[in-house]
Amino acid sequence: MEHVTVAANGGMFHVAATGAGQPLLLLHGWPEFWLTWEPVMERLADRYRLIAPDLRGFGDSSKPPGPWGAAEHAADMIALLDALGVGTVGVIGHDVGGAVMQAMARTAPDRFSGLFFFDFVYPGIGARMGQPDRLNEIWYQSFHQMEMAPALLGSSREACHLYIDHILRHWCHRRDAFDDVIERFVDNFLQPGNLAGGFAYYRAAHAGRIAMMQGSAPALAPIATRTCVRWAEHDPIFPFAWTDRLGETFANLDLACFPGVGHFPHREEPARAALEIAGFFGRIGRL
Repeated sequence: MEHVTVAANGGMFHVAATGAGQPLLLLHGWPEFWLTWEPVMERLADRYRLIAPDLRGFGDSSKPPGPWGAAEHAADMIALLDALGVGTVGVIGHDVGGAVMQAMARTAPDRFSGLFFFDFVYPGIGARMGQPDRLNEIWYQSFHQMEMAPALLGSSREACHLYIDHILRHWCHRRDAFDDVIERFVDNFLQPGNLAGGFAYYRAAHAGRIAMMQGSAPALAPIATRTCVRWAEHDPIFPFAWTDRLGETFANLDLACFPGVGHFPHREEPARAALEIAGFFGRIGRL
């Protein structure tokens, strides 16, 4: 694995890269950073050039000056591709990364050969995000907007470990999926600015999510880029039933359930995740 720091869009971005061939950009979610993709990257490096940056606010990349949402992250990533000399690219994303991908595809559709998503938020979820049976699952999105949250969770290693470990275990169906890297994840979020940097996304996304739940968000034209979605069977945050309106957001959609996993298919079953990714980009490459 090669690690480089790249200047783009007024920031400095840490990028982990490996392999050769067709370029694929991998965008992590929260509470993650580039390392979440390592098991998948190891399985795809013989076929693809894999580029896994830390989004702004995460890992070893620059920290945002305030709220930093999908549109801002999308501008960062397009500038990063330019800085790396990458033209057309396939993109793989999860969670926050999935939101960023939608903004990227709307901003510069000609740059992307295909979009591959694991579980993420999209407009068709609508009011379901705020239904009473969801409140015990989405509380963290409000907590992350509180000024005290970074100080509370960063007050000690024990506090940070308890929170990050709880989130990762609770959102997984295979509870041990992060056991081999949990200390590295805690180390990451204890770096100066990384708790607040990740939470900056939720502060920026809040108004849009409220509008989505209230039904007042502006209607957007479907994304035409070829898209594959593999949605976890056992995601406690975003149930598989919420995929029913994906066709309104993606005009060229390949959707299937990813059985036996929770919110993190790429960590819980990396071999299967890699097969799905390679299968999709292989199919569209033959079209």
